[in-house]
Amino acid sequence: MIVHLIAAAASQETTTAAPQETIAALQEVQENLEQLKPNVMLETIKGWMPSIISFGISILLAIVIFFIGSRVIKILHGMLNRSFKRVDMEVSVRKFLLSVINAAMYCLLAFIIAGQVGVNSASIVALLGSASIAIGLAVQGSLANFAGGVLILLMKPFRVGDYIVSESGEGTVRTIGLVYTVLTTADNKQVVIPNGTLSNHPLTNVTAMDKRRLDILVEIGYGADLKKAKELLQMIFDSQPEVKKDEPIDIFVNALSANSVTLGGRGWTLVEDYWTARWKILERIKLEFDEAGIEIPYSQLDVHIKDGGR
Repeated sequence: MIVHLIAAAASQETTTAAPQETIAALQEVQENLEQLKPNVMLETIKGWMPSIISFGISILLAIVIFFIGSRVIKILHGMLNRSFKRVDMEVSVRKFLLSVINAAMYCLLAFIIAGQVGVNSASIVALLGSASIAIGLAVQGSLANFAGGVLILLMKPFRVGDYIVSESGEGTVRTIGLVYTVLTTADNKQVVIPNGTLSNHPLTNVTAMDKRRLDILVEIGYGADLKKAKELLQMIFDSQPEVKKDEPIDIFVNALSANSVTLGGRGWTLVEDYWTARWKILERIKLEFDEAGIEIPYSQLDVHIKDGGR
């Protein structure tokens, strides 16, 4: 009613040269008020209903897909874990592979859910690709170490518990991580080495085999009894419990130097007995040679003072 009065007033004022724009504005206000009537609002809502229902169904389906997909991923994770255990895969390798496979499956699930709710998957892939490039440029060194860790875990040049010697240090392997490998030295120091260094440089795995050859060299004077010295060295190797008796033991002359004859002894021990056998044999050589009167040469300086007054 108020709108009609305003319109009437406007019509009267128009006869007195009111602007046509005012009449048009008032008519637009009247049309907007007409749209607010209940029947018009219902018609608008009815027009939106298909879209609302479709979006709600998409959300419900996305939730269902998430729960089913998560359950399937957990089942596959358990199956893979049991399979890796049956083939006696190393713990660190198993955990790494399971983490990568788990992440890949959840990413696939996320893409499926995004497509279900109408998100453009191509945009997500482009965004992830750009982020990956930026992150890769920022952490090039860490990525090299990560790649080295993956190679070490897959190729297995050494395992936890092995004793390795590298350009960066030596010791017993305590932890093989994705970026660093931790060693413990013989005097109980911790050495942390980047995996990129270990994978790109030569290293020696001392304990890769179950047995190790023991080589001992000892010098005797030219005046010593060579046969007696060889017999004593043979007896020392034969009586040493750490030296394997089912492997050959060799006693030989290794070199004839300017001041001494170098004898060599060679036998085999278990890796864990190597240093014990070496230390015991060296001690026995010194004691037995001294008792038999076989001289072990050593550097010495003789000073002769000449009496110039006589």
